[in-house]
Amino acid sequence: MTNIYLSRLAKFLRSTTSRLAMTYLLIIMLMSLGFSVVFYNASVRQLRRQVPPPSSYYRNSILPDDLGNIRQNVDEFFRARAEEGRQVLLARLLWLNLLALSAGGVVSYLLARKTLQPIEDSIESQNRFVSDASHELRTPITALQTTNEVALRKPKLNLAEAKELINYNAQEAAKLKLLSDGLLGLLKQDGKSPAVAPILLQDVVTESINQVVQLAQKKDIKLDDEIPKLKILGNRQAFSQVVTILLDNAIKYSHAKGTVYLHAEERGKYVYLEVRDEGVGIKASDIPHIFERFYRADSSRSKDNHEGYGLGLAIAQKIVDRYHSSISVQSAVNQGTVFTIKMPKAPEL
Repeated sequence: MTNIYLSRLAKFLRSTTSRLAMTYLLIIMLMSLGFSVVFYNASVRQLRRQVPPPSSYYRNSILPDDLGNIRQNVDEFFRARAEEGRQVLLARLLWLNLLALSAGGVVSYLLARKTLQPIEDSIESQNRFVSDASHELRTPITALQTTNEVALRKPKLNLAEAKELINYNAQEAAKLKLLSDGLLGLLKQDGKSPAVAPILLQDVVTESINQVVQLAQKKDIKLDDEIPKLKILGNRQAFSQVVTILLDNAIKYSHAKGTVYLHAEERGKYVYLEVRDEGVGIKASDIPHIFERFYRADSSRSKDNHEGYGLGLAIAQKIVDRYHSSISVQSAVNQGTVFTIKMPKAPEL
């Protein structure tokens, strides 16, 4: 048991948290000791000044024996009191520094954890991102490699088989492009936010609808646009990307010949935009995870074999966070889904 505790202690002392905490503690103790030295020296000088100078007892250099004894006793009394005060002061400063060492150790550890936690979270997020991305990239690359190797082993490859192989390779290449675009989109959202300005929500929605109108026509889906003239504070391109992602999802998971509704209204200092579909919906167990990178709902939502890598909503989440907005979802299986974007209203001029 002792070895276990010693091993844990040694591991802690070698950790980054321990080293940073020791640095903070060293700074605290240097400040405490420096203050103590200055305070001690100043206080000792003041104590020594309490001893009256010889001129306070006599004017002439020679005194009778009785007055000399009195002067000597008074001098010894004041010196003793000054020495006693010095020792008391030294003891109290010692205890104060011991208390600073104890409390400083706790404070240093808490400061070290608070300093390192965002860094550790960022590193963990990056590691998870790299791991997920490499896993997702490996699947289409492996499929391409396997298919081409099988084709190369055939002694003869007729025209129909060659066309089928090329078509398959083109589909896998399209998947790779889709994935790479999504990854680049996520990385782009980690950069500096563009400047915000008042923009017309109608313009944002119109631009997004133009991006998905062909997809809607393929499934004969109607886009019901009910957007009043409202101004929001943000970036047109960024918010258009968010609305496009939501419309793309709504169309993909809607039934053929259905309708996707867009509605906006003003409430206080914010504008709320709703994108509602009447599609397959999302299970309650999936809703808390749909904004996570690479998360895809179970087969009940993906039964139509929709292509995607679970990056769209993650990108949308990052964008709205950067512009002091938020996005929420309500859904029920086979009843449809409603995504709501809460955006700051542009101030009146």
